[in-house]
Amino acid sequence: MEIKTDFLILGSGIAGLTYALKVCKHGSVAIVTKKEKVESSTNYAQGGIASVLGLDDSFDLHIEDTLTVGEGLSHPEVVESVVTDGPARISELVAWGVNFSKSRSAQEDVYDLGREGGHSRRRIIHAQDLTGREVESILVEQVESQQNIMIYEDFFAINLITESQVKGKRRDGDICYGAYVLDRNTREIHTFISKVTLLATGGAGKVYFFTSNPDISTGDGVAMAYRAGAPIANMEFIQFHPTCLYHPEAKNFLISEALRGEGGVLRLTDGTPFMESYHPLKSLAPRDVVARAIDGELKKSGAEHVLLDMTDKSTAFLKKRFPNIYDKCFSLGIDMATTPIPVVPAAHYSCGGVVTDLYGETAVQRLYACGEVACTGLHGANRLASNSLLEALVFAHRSALQSIEALKERGFAFPAIKPWDPGKAVDSDESIVVAHNWDEIRRLMWHYVGIVRSEKRLARAQRRIRLLQKEITQYYWDSIVTGDLIELRNIALVSELIVRCALKRKESRGLHYTLDHREKDDNHFKKDTIIKKR
Repeated sequence: MEIKTDFLILGSGIAGLTYALKVCKHGSVAIVTKKEKVESSTNYAQGGIASVLGLDDSFDLHIEDTLTVGEGLSHPEVVESVVTDGPARISELVAWGVNFSKSRSAQEDVYDLGREGGHSRRRIIHAQDLTGREVESILVEQVESQQNIMIYEDFFAINLITESQVKGKRRDGDICYGAYVLDRNTREIHTFISKVTLLATGGAGKVYFFTSNPDISTGDGVAMAYRAGAPIANMEFIQFHPTCLYHPEAKNFLISEALRGEGGVLRLTDGTPFMESYHPLKSLAPRDVVARAIDGELKKSGAEHVLLDMTDKSTAFLKKRFPNIYDKCFSLGIDMATTPIPVVPAAHYSCGGVVTDLYGETAVQRLYACGEVACTGLHGANRLASNSLLEALVFAHRSALQSIEALKERGFAFPAIKPWDPGKAVDSDESIVVAHNWDEIRRLMWHYVGIVRSEKRLARAQRRIRLLQKEITQYYWDSIVTGDLIELRNIALVSELIVRCALKRKESRGLHYTLDHREKDDNHFKKDTIIKKR
């Protein structure tokens, strides 16, 4: 079936939904999401949104903190524009109905601002420890009230449709015409044709065996954009969140950095604090420092986890400030008020992605990217905590403004686009192949392309991934497309891109730490790592 729309949005997190609300008055909107509309990384974000709202804070301080954590690779003009636009985007969320936590001062109600690693001030606006869920639910509510927006749940984008693909000849300055999309329930593949397409597909945490990300985070947007010819940058910078709950019954449950912002102390299993040896900010050091410190301590001791100690806080405080985390831990027999929480690092956020300009536009015309799928220049070599939702809001706003202008251009006409051709593909009875390759890639990435790397490990990973890609490619063309197969194909490609970027960077900077080049090299590598399909 062919579905035509003015705006096609792939993904239903904070970036995609915000964009939809801003463009829907200017044309028809189709939101494609591969699971339920509320299933996104946004929904799992506990900490909050970084923005200058406190009287003791300033744009200059937030800019300085972002640039410092970005280790020389954040683009100053992008950082300044995102930071200064932050308060306006927060006000917009409040106007839509987002209920951020407040604390009563002597004179009036003010927002309760948290502090997280790398921040010099309290500037994290939050809704207790369920910020993502609160924002996502309000945005979904707003989107569902708009008659001009259609949401397609359990629909999975396979490939972007570009002019060079339609005409059978690749060229620079390609144009995006939409995407081929699989309906998971009927297994029918639809042709979505659009005047403007937004990638808001989120991150790629499921590339790694241990991750805080939801199961949908398989790097689909990066993979599709790369196949369409868009440049990809800085994929070597994978942020490992230092503190995921370590428990056999807890899958991907994040222990927010905000706990350390409220005084939480990282300790070894014998109770010894250890962050003093790694950074002046101790347990509030930037995430890359904390993750490497924990990784190193675990390797030295052979322990399976470290501890995050919140026992100096009262039960009443913990229940009020962190109700979700408190309840989860308590359900597993851990009372945060009396027992330190067992934690381990896990893949959390991709600082690289599809290269965009200041308005979210990619090198492929009429294709935009917002949120974790994009590399805007904000994060550099390491993301400052809670800057991600801020970035998504700001770039969704800017992309919407630019997209509306693009829609006004005259003379844009769609070519004839052929429906999806399955060729001689048949139903496969070898689903075990998909499951095995999926597991092997994720374990390979965790052990060889993790928190601490070496060129030997990276080269080994690259060789194995390329062999797996050959198997997966053959399987992809021989078999009727399924959601699992699409995800496997995408995580294999994204894994290759991460390894390629990591091998190019002959230094240690931010989230990329290699034993072969332990120092920064500003003379040769103070620049983005950009790769493009040949």
